[in-house]
Amino acid sequence: MANTEVERYNGVDVEDVPSANWGWSKENPRIQQIGGIVVGLFLLAMLHGNHTGKVEDIFLIFFAVVVFGVVIRYQWLRKRGFSR
Repeated sequence: MANTEVERYNGVDVEDVPSANWGWSKENPRIQQIGGIVVGLFLLAMLHGNHTGKVEDIFLIFFAVVVFGVVIRYQWLRKRGFSR
């Protein structure tokens, strides 16, 4: 008798990536968001250093705001259903 179950395609060929059966080849948005927050906090932590000029501070704050902005935008898009 024929099998009626549908095999789901998750976008990763098991022959190319053997670990796809275990679910290791999928993106994890939660880890990406946590990574973005950690990077932003690390940039802000580098404000405390031995530099005397303020140019470095401006660049560090700017890039931290950009990273936090990307994380917030990604979360907002996921909440509204525009991104998976």
